[in-house]
Amino acid sequence: MIISASRRTDIPAFYSKWFMNRIKDGFVMVRNPINPNQISKVSLSPNVVDCIVFWTKNAKPMFQYLEELNRSYCYYFQYTLNGYDIDIEPNVEKLDSKIKTLKELSMKTSKQQVIWRYDPILLTDRYSLKWHIDTFEYIANQLSGYVETCVFSFLDLYDKIQKNMQNINGKCLSVEEMNFVAKEFSKICTKYNIALKTCCEEIDLDLYNVSHSCCIDPILIQKLIKCDLKFKKDSSQRPICGCIESIDIGQYNTCLHGCSYCYANYSIKSVLENFKRHNDNEPILVGQITEEKVVERKVKSNKDYQMKLF
Repeated sequence: MIISASRRTDIPAFYSKWFMNRIKDGFVMVRNPINPNQISKVSLSPNVVDCIVFWTKNAKPMFQYLEELNRSYCYYFQYTLNGYDIDIEPNVEKLDSKIKTLKELSMKTSKQQVIWRYDPILLTDRYSLKWHIDTFEYIANQLSGYVETCVFSFLDLYDKIQKNMQNINGKCLSVEEMNFVAKEFSKICTKYNIALKTCCEEIDLDLYNVSHSCCIDPILIQKLIKCDLKFKKDSSQRPICGCIESIDIGQYNTCLHGCSYCYANYSIKSVLENFKRHNDNEPILVGQITEEKVVERKVKSNKDYQMKLF
């Protein structure tokens, strides 16, 4: 079983203590995003958790727990590091501070366990194509030797974020602009010895030596755990998504970063209310379990010990 922590919120940045309490107790309760009255109890035993995938813009609160995690768990970070200012990412640290934190994380773990994400790429009057190229090179230069891979993607104009995009005059890139960005990013990554990949993009950028990637990556996981996996594609994601099955333990409308492009938050009021209801000692991320239906989810390790990798 792969644990996703989380596509729905930034657990390392805002809920790291809660997460480690869940690790110590050996289970977590997860509310169904479609049916909030339905709750799953998910085991977090090292015997069934093959890998944990963290999504974050700030891993610093997790630093104090890494040594403890290392004793029993395999994990890696999908680490979003853009150069946007507070008009796009209002509650995210300044660029140089973010770079410093990512580098420190890489030194505490390994460069294989930190995937640099430059996404999503969007355009405004302030953030032009040239701005993206210049900012991307600045970051790549700083991260050279600390990461092996950069994953980038272009803005998807979800219904939930259209109002936010109108407020900042944000827009998606044309196909011509996508090709230009891929070409320039590829040159930069070659210069700094970083593999460049896209996430969930239909456009073919093979011409620029840009391959398709996935967040829950079976190839990377198998390398990290040094064992083959029996896995299935995640049917709950978009058809173009290459991720394998995982269990997400987060909840929507709980991330305090407040990024304009984020599909996981669609009500700032709800985010603040949910954060007030969070308790690090509760088994569920928001609130308490009262009369909701709790179902114990059947989980198991997907390691194939007959195909152990050396």
